[in-house]
Amino acid sequence: MQTFEFEGKTTEEAIENARLKLNIPKEEMDFEIIEPGSAGIFGLVGGRNAMIKVTTREEEPDFFEEGNGLAIAKEVLENILSLIPMEGTTVNAKQEDGVITLNIKGDESGILIGRKGRTLDALQFIVNKVVNKSLERRAQVVVDSENYRQRRNDSLIQMALRMGDRAKKIRKPVATNILNPHDRRIVHLALRDDEKLDTRSRGEGIFKKVLIVPKR
Repeated sequence: MQTFEFEGKTTEEAIENARLKLNIPKEEMDFEIIEPGSAGIFGLVGGRNAMIKVTTREEEPDFFEEGNGLAIAKEVLENILSLIPMEGTTVNAKQEDGVITLNIKGDESGILIGRKGRTLDALQFIVNKVVNKSLERRAQVVVDSENYRQRRNDSLIQMALRMGDRAKKIRKPVATNILNPHDRRIVHLALRDDEKLDTRSRGEGIFKKVLIVPKR
């Protein structure tokens, strides 16, 4: 574990300084407020900067060797799909920036998306488990079909912007439906640069809502 300290005129500014320096999304940051800061007398005398302590994990090892991991991930998904009675289905595999993407192609590949991508998520979960166990190293595999992941991301961003506008208009918090961690992160990122809004996850377990709160 590593710890870093950051300052700012306010706690929010200190958090933003940490986010920019460490390249960690605010909603994923593990921090402790050391000094909340004070404006002092009339904002002129005796003021103190806010200070936070951020804890990060030690840098993890690089992703697995590209060729080996790519071949294993592709083979695992092809073996799973061979058990499903679908003709003409193929898997295209590529790796960029340490992330393996498996794209399912075929006339009936849309069936594998499922409601809100849940079938794809299940396939992705299984493939990641098998690949990580086989390589005994950290891996990240994304399973997609008909560019669903990008379309889903675009849809979530538009939803977040609409809900953000509504929260500002009615001056009350609004909440999304229950979302998985990946979808929640998309919503957080879509609104993180809006100075009039704050976002936070609400709920228990993996699936939670995102609360969009107008700042006063």
